[in-house]
Amino acid sequence: MRIGELAARAGTTTRTLRYYETRGLLPARRGGNGYRTYDEDDLRLLRQIKTLQDFGFDLEETRPFVECLRSGHQEGDSCPASLAVYRKKLAELDALIGELSAVREQVGAQLVRAEAALPGGPEPRCELHGKGEGR
Repeated sequence: MRIGELAARAGTTTRTLRYYETRGLLPARRGGNGYRTYDEDDLRLLRQIKTLQDFGFDLEETRPFVECLRSGHQEGDSCPASLAVYRKKLAELDALIGELSAVREQVGAQLVRAEAALPGGPEPRCELHGKGEGR
């Protein structure tokens, strides 16, 4: 298939495909007429990249998964390098969750402090507030 068809089937643009080619993630094969040619394996590579990017992986982090597929594995995450990237990403996510939890606790404490400082005490809470019922 040609680049336009691959882009359409992968849900991306030809510009993105050319960029992946320059980064070495997508093979640069040319037919006798000079046009880029692609096959179903290339579509699998692109789907793997897109899935990982949807999960928050940056483009370089997808490389081990792409290389795993290129080496003949059925799944891009069946190689040790791919598993290492998963482990690293999970550690990053755990750290972010910890940071967000700490910030949430601080904001909650500030809210309690601010409510306690209101004249007449804290604002009464409405059971329906925040459940889509409006104010």
